[in-house]
Amino acid sequence: MSEQTPQDTQEAAPSTGAAGAMPDNPGTADLVALIGDKSDDGINALIKELQPQNGGLIKAIFEGMEQRFLPDKAAGKSAVIQYDITSPEGTESWQVAVADGKAVTSQSTDKEANVVLTVGAPDFLRLVAGKLNGVQAFMSGKVKLKGDMMLAQSMQTWFDQS
Repeated sequence: MSEQTPQDTQEAAPSTGAAGAMPDNPGTADLVALIGDKSDDGINALIKELQPQNGGLIKAIFEGMEQRFLPDKAAGKSAVIQYDITSPEGTESWQVAVADGKAVTSQSTDKEANVVLTVGAPDFLRLVAGKLNGVQAFMSGKVKLKGDMMLAQSMQTWFDQS
């Protein structure tokens, strides 16, 4: 029989709401505090725990992208960026349509995307929180990209990372 470390025990224990209330528009510091150094299983459990709160953490992140959009950084650009976020429950697809100085998010695949990023939910949260480098994630296969690679690189600057 193997011994469990305190960290293993903490992650294996059922959640008691220790994550607390999810901010309506979580910023980078909020995400860093929420995900900490959790394993993929720990992050997936957190996502599931927060799902009933305002539609969940992933939804809150995409809704926040509209407010964090920096129109001057994307001046003259028009694009549809699709995120296919995978988890044990399936794939959740979100699109960010950038045009006319605005970013509009939707949980759909209605528009033809210029670029599609496929990423596991834990690594998506790590990317957004700044705990995972996008280029390294792509090179290691944690993020799969289909479409305009140059757009994928440049769009990182289109949103306030604070």
